[in-house]
Amino acid sequence: MSATQSFSSDVVFTPSVKAAQARKGSRAAYARLEEKGSFETRITPDLAAFIGAQISVFLATASRDGQPYIQHRGGPAGFLRVLDDKTIGFADFAGNRQYVTLGNLAENPKAQLFLIDYAQRRRVKIWGEARVVENDPAGLARLMPEGYRARGEQAILFTVSAWDANCPQHIPQRFEAADVAAALGERDRRITELEVELKELRAKIAQ
Repeated sequence: MSATQSFSSDVVFTPSVKAAQARKGSRAAYARLEEKGSFETRITPDLAAFIGAQISVFLATASRDGQPYIQHRGGPAGFLRVLDDKTIGFADFAGNRQYVTLGNLAENPKAQLFLIDYAQRRRVKIWGEARVVENDPAGLARLMPEGYRARGEQAILFTVSAWDANCPQHIPQRFEAADVAAALGERDRRITELEVELKELRAKIAQ
């Protein structure tokens, strides 16, 4: 392998990271990964479906001098929109008005999206660049989830450079309250049906 050959995973496997991998004994395994194709660079149909199902996302940015910041964003399933195989967009809802993410992106567009599905124990990391789109009411309206009671201030468009899905190791399995409530409701409905059937069966036996 040429020392100058580049891979999509270089977005995160910097020379310093590769040196740490070599020191800890994992560099050879990741070198084989790079030779086989490294990280995905476009949004696949499977990833698009995963993104569209999420109700929560973490957006990481950094200032020009590298001060990191992670912001949580949530909404109904579908609030994260896959616009094409390189672009994700979402409405940035009004919040506490600190505008740290907006300030960071104004001087450093590099960003990361971190998505985690606790129920399926799956996490996806997406690296790229993000930009804020202000004063575009029509564009913002297209990204607003229908019927969602929130005020969109601006839009954020994220251009994908690379992405990777991690193994489920150490991810606790948790379920959304709405999903649990639906499952319990279905259980209670079935119990009611069985109780009726049992009552009818006992009445027939007693005849």
